Amino acid sequence: MTRYVDEDLRGAEFRECDLTGARLVGVVMRDAVVDGLVTNLVVNGVEVMEYVEAELDRRHPVRVLMRSEDPADLREAWRQLRAGWAAAVERMRRTPGIERHGVNGEWSAVQTMRHLVFVHDSWFRRCCLGSTELFTPMGLGTTVEPYRGAHGLDLSLDPSFDDIVSVREAQAAELERWLDEVTAVRLAARAPVPDDDVWPPYARGRSVRQCLGTVLNETFEHHRFCVRDLDLIEAIEAQDAE
Repeated sequence: MTRYVDEDLRGAEFRECDLTGARLVGVVMRDAVVDGLVTNLVVNGVEVMEYVEAELDRRHPVRVLMRSEDPADLREAWRQLRAGWAAAVERMRRTPGIERHGVNGEWSAVQTMRHLVFVHDSWFRRCCLGSTELFTPMGLGTTVEPYRGAHGLDLSLDPSFDDIVSVREAQAAELERWLDEVTAVRLAARAPVPDDDVWPPYARGRSVRQCLGTVLNETFEHHRFCVRDLDLIEAIEAQDAE
């Protein structure tokens, strides 16, 4: 394990890093931001994630529906997620060009939406339906090789905002139709992941419900990130205009 002693890490950024088991002892941490898959986080002897999760549920009640095993709850969760993205799209249409701006090294809104195109193709169509069809070319997938530009993805594409919205609307409708008919038994079944070397290889052995959970979580979290960044971009532009 890498050990840092008496290092000045002010302003350091850890992106896509695995910090499992990390220990921060005697540190000074002011104005820090932690965003990611965090569990069993102990701060000054207190396990804080229970409080964090409860606060996130309070702010975003859809999270409770997303964790349910009841198909009716999952249907309602998806409709709320879909409505949230529709509102974000309308917001972007009111400020043309903002959808292609990034902030703090994060994806722009169009990049985020293209990633969700990939999530739908991989985690829903492939893992929940067992599809072996090529992914939608405009999708943005994992940066892990050899999956980054594989199975139909075309990294040279620069689709228009309208084209991306159209694809996402069609995918959202497809998932909604499936949820309208899915049963608890089907959700509990083993995911029909094809036996080939296509992303995500680690989905084999999971249930359909677990794979659907990835789709729901990605849709929720990326909407949260997108809205957060739109707020930041608008605040910066407003400040610059003063």
